Amino acid sequence: MNPGQGGPSIADVEVLVRRLDREAEAAGYHLNPNKAFTLGLVEGLLVNEKRYGYWACPCRLATGLRGEDLDIICPCDYRDPDLSAHGACYCALYVSAEVLAGTRRPAKVPERRPAERGSGGSRGASPPGAPRPGAGVQGSGPSGLGGLPYPLWRCRVCGYLCAREEPPGTCPICKATKDRFERFL
Repeated sequence: MNPGQGGPSIADVEVLVRRLDREAEAAGYHLNPNKAFTLGLVEGLLVNEKRYGYWACPCRLATGLRGEDLDIICPCDYRDPDLSAHGACYCALYVSAEVLAGTRRPAKVPERRPAERGSGGSRGASPPGAPRPGAGVQGSGPSGLGGLPYPLWRCRVCGYLCAREEPPGTCPICKATKDRFERFL
């Protein structure tokens, strides 16, 4: 860490690590138990927050345009499928319970993020394997979900669903911000 070179202070990094650990554990997730490694990643989150105004993943190149980087704001859209398949997310800030317990070694995590950039590409779309908005919904009358009086919003981070005029300012489950929601119906 480089607190003397304009980077975040060690104290700021440690405070954020404790906060992220509390929030992760409360939601059923786990931070990497390698303290030095985790401190370095969290320092990168703070550097990116100062640089861009949001926690872009420190292991990926961010554009500095929040709308284009929504999928890589920590916790990123790819965390859950990476944890399931490989035992860790791409940057390895989050690890599975098995990795935490030492009963599984994390595997190399391939990049899931689409290579396309800009509007019209698939960046910012739901991660591969995520349900397509409205998939499996039948009917449009009062008996089907299409008859809801409000739009249905899905948190792209944790999958939380809510029916209301606008998405919540903060997800009540994972604390993702409003712009991390997508219209589901």
